[in-house]
Amino acid sequence: MSVLVLFLVLGAALLFVVCGGTLWWMLHAWRTPENYESTNFPVDDVPNRYSFSLIVPCRDEPYEVMAATVQRLLDQTHGRVEIVVSVGDDDPDTADRAWILASLHPHRVKVSVNADPVKNKPRQLNSALQLCTGDIVGIIDAESLTAPGLLARIDATFQFARADVVQGAVHLVNYRTRWFTLRNCLEYRIWFRSRLHGHANSGFIPLGGNTVFVWRHLLEQVGGWDGDCLAEDCEIGVRLSALGKHVVCVYDPVLTTLEEAPTTVQAFVKQRTRWSLGFMQVLAKGDWKKLPSWHRRLHGWWTLVQQYAIALAGLLLPIAFVTAVACSLPTGIVMITYAPLIPLMLTMVFEVLVLREFGHDMNFKIGLRDYALLIVSTPFYQALVLYSAVAAAGRFQRRNFAWDKTPHMGTHLGLAADITNIREQGAQA
Repeated sequence: MSVLVLFLVLGAALLFVVCGGTLWWMLHAWRTPENYESTNFPVDDVPNRYSFSLIVPCRDEPYEVMAATVQRLLDQTHGRVEIVVSVGDDDPDTADRAWILASLHPHRVKVSVNADPVKNKPRQLNSALQLCTGDIVGIIDAESLTAPGLLARIDATFQFARADVVQGAVHLVNYRTRWFTLRNCLEYRIWFRSRLHGHANSGFIPLGGNTVFVWRHLLEQVGGWDGDCLAEDCEIGVRLSALGKHVVCVYDPVLTTLEEAPTTVQAFVKQRTRWSLGFMQVLAKGDWKKLPSWHRRLHGWWTLVQQYAIALAGLLLPIAFVTAVACSLPTGIVMITYAPLIPLMLTMVFEVLVLREFGHDMNFKIGLRDYALLIVSTPFYQALVLYSAVAAAGRFQRRNFAWDKTPHMGTHLGLAADITNIREQGAQA
C-alpha cells in the first residue's frame, strides 16, 4: 500500500506541476498591461526596405487551397515579394498545380522540386531556400491565408526592432467544423497570442512553423532546417536561441494568418503525435544545452520535456482512476490526487475569457453553445492530446520518424473570406 500511495502522490505532483506551468505560460500576455502592449506590432507606416522570399511547402494539396494561399501572397501591399512553391518529385499532381500557378504569374512565382528520397517539410524547405533571392525568407503553409498588409508590417518590425527573426500570429478559424476544432482553435489562439511571446522574452523559443520570417543569410549560415526533425520549426528556433539571436513575436488581430484545423480525429491525432515526437527529437538532440545561462537551459529543458510528462500523465491517469475505484485510501491521499484539478479548473475559466476575446477579435458570434462545448469537450480533447503524446513516446523508442502530413480540406476558405470582408469594411469605416 505504501508503494501505491507514493505512486499516486508523485503522479499527482507531476500533473499539478505540468498543469500549473502550462497555465503560467498561457497567461503571459494578460499578466500585466505592459505584457499585453508589448505583444503588438511596434510600428506602422514605415517605408519598405527589404525584399521577401516566401516558401509555400505543398504536398497532396487541392488546387483551390494552393491557389487561395498564393493569391493572398500576391495581394500583399509590399512591393518586393517572390513566392517559391515547394513540392516533392513523388507528388506529380501537386507539382502540376504548382506549375500552373507559376505560369499564371511567371515573374513572381517559382517552383522548387525536392528530389530527396526521404520526404518531409524541412527537406522541401531546404530545397526551396536555394531558389530564394529575398533579404528575408518567410514560411507560409499551404493552406494559410495572409492579410494584405502583413509583410509591410513585418518589414517595419525588422527595421524598428533590429530583429533576427519575426514570428507572426496564426489563427485556426473553422471552429465549428467538429466537436474538437473549437478547442484546437483556442489552443492556437493562446499559443500565438501569448505563450510564444513569453518564450521569446525568456530567450528560448520553439518557433511556430508558419508566418515566421528569418534573414536569408542567417538561414544559410545555420545550414537551413534539420531534414530529419518532425518539428523543424521548434528545432531551428532552439538553434537560433542558442546562438543568441533576437526573436520578436508580434500580434495584431487584423494581421493574423488564417488557417484550417484538422477536420477528423485521425488527422488531429497524427498531427499532434508528429509535433510531440518532434519535440522529443529536439530534446534528445541537445542543442538547448548550448543556451548561454542556466535558467535559459532549464527553461529549454522544461519546455521540451513536457511531451514526456504529458505521455507519463496519459499512462498514470487510467491507473489512478482504477486505483481510486478499487482501493480504499486515506482521505488526505485522495485529496492530494485531486490537486491537479485546481490549475485545470483555473485554466478552463481563463479559456472561457479567451474565447470571448477570440470571438471579438475575429468577428465570430460566440454563443452559449460554444462556451458549453468548450467546457464539455475538455476531458475528451485532453484524452486525444495524452494519447498522442503516448503514441509519440512509443514511436520515439522504435525510432519511427516517418512524416504524417496533415490533409487540408479547405473548410476555412469561406470563413476566411467573410473575415476579410468584415476587416475591409471596418478599415473603410
